[in-house]
Amino acid sequence: MYQKLEDFISDWTIESESTLKIFNNLTDESLTKKVDENVRNAGRLAWHITTAIGEMASRVGLNFKADDPYSPVPATAKEIVDAYKEASENLVNFIKSNWNDDTLLVEDDMYGEMWKRGMTLGVIVSHQIHHRAQLTIVMRLNGLKVPGVYGPSKEEWTSYGMPAQE
Repeated sequence: MYQKLEDFISDWTIESESTLKIFNNLTDESLTKKVDENVRNAGRLAWHITTAIGEMASRVGLNFKADDPYSPVPATAKEIVDAYKEASENLVNFIKSNWNDDTLLVEDDMYGEMWKRGMTLGVIVSHQIHHRAQLTIVMRLNGLKVPGVYGPSKEEWTSYGMPAQE
């Protein structure tokens, strides 16, 4: 749970950059390719990550321009990247303009439970990380390069002069 807005903004900036790093390796063709009937495709996962920002934030009074979670997945990776950037920036800008550290203690109904806004922001960050990890698996199964986020990916080990980790 966040106690200070600056801590959330710092974490969000890092995680948003990591999400964009992943999204920038998507291809238009990869968005609709299914790896299994029980697994969301890359487009659906990336779009869910993108639209969940506004959906979750709206439940705590953060009403800014963001795409509807029930809208169709865009046809291009660039459209998803652009929508993600806009939602991410709008989230931070709205918080900076309308909230202070005391706002993080306000409780809201989140999916039938009462959460402090500092917790909600933490869940927004964790939710993104969770689905981003799923997306990297789908990307790998689709033959896409997966960039490292918290360390080098398999493909990046060679840039360190080391064999790829197995």
